[in-house]
Amino acid sequence: MSDIRVKVHKRGGDVLIAACDSGLVGRKLVDGELRLEVSDEFYGGDRGGEEMLLNRLSLATMANLVGEEVCRIAAEHDFIDRECVMTIEGVPHAQMLRY
Repeated sequence: MSDIRVKVHKRGGDVLIAACDSGLVGRKLVDGELRLEVSDEFYGGDRGGEEMLLNRLSLATMANLVGEEVCRIAAEHDFIDRECVMTIEGVPHAQMLRY
């Protein structure tokens, strides 16, 4: 089973899902000008697996995804395009926007 952290942020009519592979919480990723802090405050929500991630993504208008597992699952289920996944310090990162 995947070990994933997912936090739901609601603002107005938007639902932002912040999801990452659990082992990345607390890391600061740096790659040239790119910087990404995988903070517990932003990503450290519920712990679960693929089913939880897919359920939350189905409710999202936006998503911020970090990690091999999270990005793989999101791509396999057409929430993101593999071509749009970037890497920061070797870690996959993608954003989703849906209206």
